[in-house]
Amino acid sequence: MGSAAKGGPRIAVMGSGGVGGYFGGRLAEAGYPVSFIARGEHLAAMRREGLRIESPLGDVHLPGVTATADPGEVGPVDVIVFTTKLYDVRRAGELCRPMVGPETVVVSLPNGIDSEELLAGVLGAEHVAGGVARISASITRPGVIGHHGPFATLEFGELDGSASARLERFLAACVDAGIKARIDADITAAIWRKFIFLASFAAITSLTRCAFGPIRKTPETFALLERAVAEVAAVGVASGVTLGSEPQADAMKVVHGVGDNIKASMLVDLERGKPIEVRYLSGAVVRLGRELGVPTPVHEFALGALAPFEHGAPEAH
Repeated sequence: MGSAAKGGPRIAVMGSGGVGGYFGGRLAEAGYPVSFIARGEHLAAMRREGLRIESPLGDVHLPGVTATADPGEVGPVDVIVFTTKLYDVRRAGELCRPMVGPETVVVSLPNGIDSEELLAGVLGAEHVAGGVARISASITRPGVIGHHGPFATLEFGELDGSASARLERFLAACVDAGIKARIDADITAAIWRKFIFLASFAAITSLTRCAFGPIRKTPETFALLERAVAEVAAVGVASGVTLGSEPQADAMKVVHGVGDNIKASMLVDLERGKPIEVRYLSGAVVRLGRELGVPTPVHEFALGALAPFEHGAPEAH
């Protein structure tokens, strides 16, 4: 792989944590010009020792990656793989400005359902494409991305459903890099299908401080997860998103495929005392539920119970 990389898209990764570090690393391994935007100890380690990926799909060590905290050093690129936390979307979107040229597409991959609209408000809707990353990955130590499961896929598409050469080029690069990727003509529906699962899984794993195994094995707790899924599915249907005839059942199929050791990234952040995305996950469910007249008691409880941790460990403030 990588022999066809000449003439491929110039890529920047905004947010080089688990998701961005993994997919950007695979693209860099294949020979594509990838610039990683990072900060702190992670950036220092990447500059000093390169980027490592530890994955059941194959380990990678990239000793000479391009990494910086300053997007101005990168300049305009063809594709920005945008993978920040939801609470950082506006700030990071502003930082992307020096990398956005007339034809640049920003593939938005954060969790939740708000990032595309937020990015469009900062950079212009013409530059934003929707995306879904299905992967469990995190920074296990500075400069090292741990991939925690066998799945690692990307879906992306223009928000208006149109075909575009810019996303076809990015798709070709992903496939060349060995990434399972596809273009979805209704990316909004794909984002919602992930959201139904992700918002619920994040809420219940974070409330219980458990990986999925104990949740699966405890009937009362698994029933709580099922009710959380039902709430988000109902909100999605009421929002008018095309989700098929059984969105709750479809989400539960995803749930049943989760490994016992998998945790939502929100729980990983909670355990580390970092800010969490609850306002954009359960909080978004609650907000839309109130607007649309859909009851969301499980997510209301999750928001109330986890809100003290929204900005990090409460004792730190």
